[in-house]
Amino acid sequence: MQSLAHQRCFNHAAREAVARCPGCKQFFCRECITEHDDRMVCAACLKKLTPKALARRLGFTQIFRFAQCAVGLLVAWFFFFLIGAGLLKLPDSFHEGTLWHVHRINRE
Repeated sequence: MQSLAHQRCFNHAAREAVARCPGCKQFFCRECITEHDDRMVCAACLKKLTPKALARRLGFTQIFRFAQCAVGLLVAWFFFFLIGAGLLKLPDSFHEGTLWHVHRINRE
């Protein structure tokens, strides 16, 4: 068996190989190989690995987005609840002399 230094890229015969894919056992140049889960794999093997990880990640992402929306709505509701509670605690004398109070008195 020849050493890695004498191997050529599976996709580019003119290029020197830098790594061997553990999945298909072919040699590839720097442009044809990438790191995935702490190992170097070719594009074809990466394509085989990706749908499994992507499907798992999409499920988590949807749950996470739903949780973000729920928390956001809860925070907004609580914020407006506090504002409403604060406005209800204002005494009636606070509104004396205001524009809508003056118009209501004048109409009576």
